Amino acid sequence: MVSQVGIHPSVERLFPPAVLRDALSDVDAEVRVVDTGAALGECDGLVTFEYDAGFLSAGLDWVHSIQSGVDRFPFEELEAHGVRLTNSAGIHGDTVGETVAGYMLQFARGLHHHRTNQTEREWSYPAWDSAFTLRGQTLCVVGLGTLGRGIAMRADALGMDVVGVRRTPTPVDHVDTVYPTTELHEAIGDARFVALAVPLTDRTSGLMARSEFEALRDDAYLINVARGAVVDQSALVAALRSDALAGAALDVFETEPLPAESPLWGMENVVVTPHTAAATHEYYRRIAALVRENVRRLNDEEGLANRVV
Repeated sequence: MVSQVGIHPSVERLFPPAVLRDALSDVDAEVRVVDTGAALGECDGLVTFEYDAGFLSAGLDWVHSIQSGVDRFPFEELEAHGVRLTNSAGIHGDTVGETVAGYMLQFARGLHHHRTNQTEREWSYPAWDSAFTLRGQTLCVVGLGTLGRGIAMRADALGMDVVGVRRTPTPVDHVDTVYPTTELHEAIGDARFVALAVPLTDRTSGLMARSEFEALRDDAYLINVARGAVVDQSALVAALRSDALAGAALDVFETEPLPAESPLWGMENVVVTPHTAAATHEYYRRIAALVRENVRRLNDEEGLANRVV
């Protein structure tokens, strides 16, 4: 039985720990905010944003990551210590989908330029051939899990032609053609927009590198809402500087926060957002629903939802 669930202070990155604690007041266990230390050893489970080596020695049975990505967690060590790990996959399709739609609309309608001009009090009409509409443009979504499907659905509603890439190229709603990962270059070659929505694994690290940028149209835009390491950042900068790429919208980076000296900050055709594609005032409620369900499952000796390890 689960008698106590801890909430690590690191969840503050996304919402106040007390808000999640209060949302879990109906759980059949004591829920409290607890930092790494002696009190952590009294917990059966922990909800966290960060990973701390102290989790391994605390005797936890279960750790829940409030993000979908769990690349910061050492799977083998957790398994060796008998700690089960779950993540928050499946709750970000709408938020990330809308964010990607926003990026594409910015580029198509030139809104990012107008916003920059506003700060300079500059009244500047765009070049006659620079603005376009999304209807009829092709979007390639690389990764068709919850995030990718959320992106595809919204792009389809905007009248875009949507293709996608996944390991098993079975049909997906709102996607006209699904390519296997072995045909990545063919899939992205004709796309005006390429949106990356894959988890970070050994297979996807450096997925977009020099040869992939060379395969893109020179009027294409790259959107990354996956993980920073999915893109070779130096190759991306080189493609942008050589005009081999029209622009990029980036929510994730190799190093976060993005270092002040990064050239990406100063590029007019780049939109930088601070890993906020999944942000919503409802985030804590979605996490609470996952935690509540897994406490029930643990008490009923059922398999955990969203189990990674």
